[in-house]
Amino acid sequence: MDALIQQLMATAVEWNRGSLEGFIAPYASESTFMTPAGPIGRAAMVERYRQKYFAGGRPLQILRFEQVEARGLGPDHVLMTGRFVLTGGGLAEQSGRFTLVWVRSREGWRILHDHSG
Repeated sequence: MDALIQQLMATAVEWNRGSLEGFIAPYASESTFMTPAGPIGRAAMVERYRQKYFAGGRPLQILRFEQVEARGLGPDHVLMTGRFVLTGGGLAEQSGRFTLVWVRSREGWRILHDHSG
């Protein structure tokens, strides 16, 4: 479980250096992201992040994760919860809770579903 938490923390490093693709890398191609209107696919999630949180190829705010916990749901699935925090950029701090469902695949552990709010 610690390796998955480290993998998640590495995505914040990617975000903060301006690599949205690096941030999204652990998401499975078939992953979904929950929005108020319902789940969307990976491509729509990337575009949503690009429009809402990036400008000119750079993040508007710095990302960090806190209170991250992971627990197994069998040998091939992990439930991860925690808190995301976006700060800086002259903007108000944004934070919320998240739940990720990870699945073991041929490519390694991948995020299958993201419910952040």
